[in-house]
Amino acid sequence: MSEARPNAICEPIDTPSRLPLQSGRVPSAGPAEAAIDRAPPGLLRRLPSSGVAMAGLSIVLFWAILAVAAPFLPLQPPNAQDFAALASPYPSARHWLGTDVLGRDLLSRLVWGARTVLFVAPIAVVTAYLAGCTMGLLSGYYGAFVDTAISRASDVILSFPVIVLYVILIANIGPSALNIVVAVVLASAPGVGRIVRGLVLELKEQDFIAAARLRRESDLYILLVELLPNCRGPLITDFCLRLGYTTIMIGTLGFLGLGLPPPDPDWGGMVKQGTTMLTVYPHMALFPCFAIVSLILGFNLLADGTRELSMSD
Repeated sequence: MSEARPNAICEPIDTPSRLPLQSGRVPSAGPAEAAIDRAPPGLLRRLPSSGVAMAGLSIVLFWAILAVAAPFLPLQPPNAQDFAALASPYPSARHWLGTDVLGRDLLSRLVWGARTVLFVAPIAVVTAYLAGCTMGLLSGYYGAFVDTAISRASDVILSFPVIVLYVILIANIGPSALNIVVAVVLASAPGVGRIVRGLVLELKEQDFIAAARLRRESDLYILLVELLPNCRGPLITDFCLRLGYTTIMIGTLGFLGLGLPPPDPDWGGMVKQGTTMLTVYPHMALFPCFAIVSLILGFNLLADGTRELSMSD
């Protein structure tokens, strides 16, 4: 008689729904499963877990709230002169941070100056990112002549020292908020494009891009849906840093007399004006310097925090 064979233990077979999903859409997985697998916890939702990021965000929000609420705060008009305070421009009950050399309230001018910085800097950086991401995506994805043309044009712009490039642009097109935005875009877009190009060159060789091509997805879909979202970690960090750099540039241009035309409040212009009386009334220059430093510190802390969170993805 043949010997009875022991019953085999049935092992569960992994189905596509049990296997880890790769980036991109997998035809064998349901849409709900693919959406869940492709949606890691958002960076903004994890932001409170980073003390550094929250410290930076608190500083930025402080100035942002002051800037938005400036018309409703009980402040002196930023360009109103108090001739009685010229004899003693130190901080007082009427002027909490004192006045400048023309008798204008420093606190009011700092708050209204924050509106300028927090309006111009984000618009300039966002516009630079739109241009830079477009350049980087096209250059990295298509390569060949497109990559050569964009890279050589970027090399020409990046060969100039940044401050020299800003001064040349503003000196030729004139100081105004719009022209500062134009100068920031021209100076920053090539740098953003370099970052995006490097990321795309690495990502386009991944399996999820090959899967998208097999599905006959359009190039526009691959660029905007598959590639660009996977570049978000380094780009968010760089975006925060560029906000700080742009704040420095706006202050520098104002100090050099190439910022907003007077009498508009300009933190850099206030520092320059305060240096003429630095040995007698140091508060005229110190308070605007503190405002610039604090806002840049906020952006840098926010960048450090987002970098740590993006690296933990």
